[in-house]
Amino acid sequence: MIALSDSVFITPETYLQLEEESDIKHEYIDGQIYAMAGTNDIHNTIALNLALLIRNHFRGSECRVYFADIKARIEKINRFYYPDLIVTCDPRDQETSTYKRFPKLIIEVLSKSTEAFDRGDKFNDYQNLDSLEEYVLVNSRHHRVETFRRNEQGLWVLQTYTPDNQTFELQSINLTATFTDLYQDVELEASQKPELS
Repeated sequence: MIALSDSVFITPETYLQLEEESDIKHEYIDGQIYAMAGTNDIHNTIALNLALLIRNHFRGSECRVYFADIKARIEKINRFYYPDLIVTCDPRDQETSTYKRFPKLIIEVLSKSTEAFDRGDKFNDYQNLDSLEEYVLVNSRHHRVETFRRNEQGLWVLQTYTPDNQTFELQSINLTATFTDLYQDVELEASQKPELS
C-alpha cells in the first residue's frame, strides 16, 4: 500500500465520497488513505472460485458473499479494508451498499506484496469485528488454506489444510470444499507445486 497523504486527516465520510469517484481502490486507516496494488490472474481465479463456491452454497438464504469491491468497515478503530471475499448474514449489512460492518467470514488470497500485512496488522484489525467468526488465508503460491477461528473463549485458533486433507472447511458458514474446486484453472509455478508420491 502507498500512503497518499501524511499530514491531512480524512474523515470516513470524505473517504467514502472520494472512493466513489476514484478509478483505483484505496484502503483507509485512521484518517489516511492508501492506494492498493493490483492482483494477478492466479489471485483473481482463486478468489472467483471461492466466491462461486460460497454463492452456490448460500443460494436461497439471507447470507451474502461479496467479491473484491466491497469494503469491511471496522468502526472501533476507524478502518476500511477491501477483503478478497466477505460474507455476512446480518440484515444490518443490507443498509450499506459499499461496505459491510458485520461480517462472519473474511477471506484473503495471499500475494507476495500483501502477505505480511494480511497475516499481521490487518488480521489484528479484523479481530475488532465482534461478528467475525473466521478469518481465512488462501495461498496463491502453494496449495494451502489457513483458517483462524474464534473459539468460545474469544481466542483465535489456527487450522491449516493442505492437499493431504483433500478438503478444507469454512466452519462459520458450514461449507466443506475440495482443493480441486479451490484451485480449478490455477497453474502454480513448477517450483511451487507439491510433490506427489
